[in-house]
Amino acid sequence: QVQLVESGGGLVQPGGSLRLSCAASGFTFSQYTMSWYRQGPGKERELVARISNTGGNTIYGDSVKGRFTISRENAKNTVYLQMNVLKADDTAVYYCYAHWVENHHWGQGTQVTVSS
Repeated sequence: QVQLVESGGGLVQPGGSLRLSCAASGFTFSQYTMSWYRQGPGKERELVARISNTGGNTIYGDSVKGRFTISRENAKNTVYLQMNVLKADDTAVYYCYAHWVENHHWGQGTQVTVSS
């Protein structure tokens, strides 16, 4: 059974940091490109960051470049999103997404709220 379980979300003040984790199971994690998406209130789901299966290539959404870092540990079947200098506009549900050829898997999401 494929599972992607996000954790690490919560309430943080503007300028603060959070680290999201996504633990994968039920598939060969090291084959998959992993991504973080987010969907804010009244907004469409958008790509936050993506990392290749080996971790050698990453891309970021324009709004998070220089503040967020995606990484992965294939030995632990886990992908991370380090989020620094958080802003109110970063408030969203953050989703983990796994993709390999025609195979696609989504996590259930974790809420991140940036507010004073």
